[in-house]
Amino acid sequence: MATVVLHSGKEKPLLQHHPWVFSGAVAQVQGYVGRGDVVDVVAADGEWLARGTWSSGSQIRVRLFTWDRDEALDEALLRRRIERAVAARQLLQADDRDGDAMRLVFAESDGLPGLIVDKYGEFLSVQLQTQGMAARAEPIISALVDLVKPRGIYERSDPDMREKESLPPGEGLLWGEMPPEQVIIRQHALKFYTSLQSGQKTGFFLDQARNRRRVAAYAAGTEMLDCFSYSGGFLLYAAQSQPDHITAIDSSAPAIDMLRANLELNGVSTSVDTEVADVFQKLRQYRFEKRQFDLIVLDPPKFAHAGGQIERATRGYKDINLIAMQLLRPGGMLVTFSCSGLVSTDLFQKVIFGAAVDARRDVQIVERLTQSPDHPVLLTFPEGDYLKGLVCRVW
Repeated sequence: MATVVLHSGKEKPLLQHHPWVFSGAVAQVQGYVGRGDVVDVVAADGEWLARGTWSSGSQIRVRLFTWDRDEALDEALLRRRIERAVAARQLLQADDRDGDAMRLVFAESDGLPGLIVDKYGEFLSVQLQTQGMAARAEPIISALVDLVKPRGIYERSDPDMREKESLPPGEGLLWGEMPPEQVIIRQHALKFYTSLQSGQKTGFFLDQARNRRRVAAYAAGTEMLDCFSYSGGFLLYAAQSQPDHITAIDSSAPAIDMLRANLELNGVSTSVDTEVADVFQKLRQYRFEKRQFDLIVLDPPKFAHAGGQIERATRGYKDINLIAMQLLRPGGMLVTFSCSGLVSTDLFQKVIFGAAVDARRDVQIVERLTQSPDHPVLLTFPEGDYLKGLVCRVW
C-alpha cells in the first residue's frame, strides 16, 4: 500500500475528520499507486492520519474512509457502511418514509465518498463518482442486491463529476432488469412518473420531499406560480391544498410533458397552465403585463458549478428573486431555493436581502428550509449541506 505524505501544516482538516485531501496538500507519494487504490495518509512528520482511495489527476486527490489504523478499507467496510446507511433511512420519521422513493446512500455523509444510491420503487439509481468507487462497483452492487433486493440497478453518474475524476461517462444497466423508460414512484398520497434513464439528476429531486409539504401549507386559495417546475413536485403537493390556479414554467418540453402526465396520473382538478419557456424571460414578460401572484416557488438548477462562477450565480439569484418579489401581491409568499453548494446559506440570504432592497419590498423570513433527512449532513463535511431555502412573506 502506498503512503501519501502531506506538506507540513496540512494535517488539521484530517485531524478534524474532513474526508478530502486536496492535491495541493500532497508533498509526495511513497510507493506505487494506481487509480482508485487504497492509500495511507501521513503528516509531514510521519504521523499516521487516515486511509482512503487515490484519485489521480483530480483536485481532490484522496477520499478518506477511516481514521482507524486497524480498519481495512475492503469489501467488508463498504458493505458495513451501505448496510448502516440503508438501516438509518428506516429510522426516519414515518412522514419521511411514506413512499417508495428516497436516497439510501449520500456519499461522504454516509462514510462512502463518491457513492450515491437512490431508490425508485423497485429500482436503484447509482452514481459512482470517483476512481475509488468506480473500481469497486462489483462489491457495491453485490451489497445492494443483498441488502435492498431491487429488480434492477442502473448507473446514472454525474458526467461533470466523472470528468473531474478522469473517468469516462458512467451510464447503463449494472445489474438485473433494465428499468422501464418511465417508473411510477409514490411519495405520500401522490404518484409521479420519473425516468431513471433520461430524467434530471438521477430521475427525481428527492431532496425536496419535505419542502414540498411545506409549500402546500401556504397554497390554499392562492394564485400560484411554480418556476423551474420540472415534473411538478411542488405543484402536485400544492394542488392538494386547493389553490385557485397554478402556472408552471420550465424550459424543458419533456419535463412539462411529464408534469402534465403527473397531473393526469393523480387526477388533479385544480386549474393549471403550463409553459415551456425561459423562466427569466417569462418573469420579465409577466412584470411588463403587470401580472400578480400570491405564491411563487423558485427552485432553479445549480447556478455555480465552480468557485469562479459564484459571482455570476449570485447575480442570477438576485435577478430572479427581485422580479419574483415585484410579481407578488402584498402579503404574498416567496419560496426560494439554491442548490449550489458553493453558495453558502449566509451568502444566499444576503442575495435575497439585496433583491428585497432593489425591489423596494419589505420581506420577512417565515421559515428556513433544507434538504430532506434522507440527505443527512456530516458535521465534519459541511459541503454536504448544499440545499438552502427561504419561505418569505413579501409586503
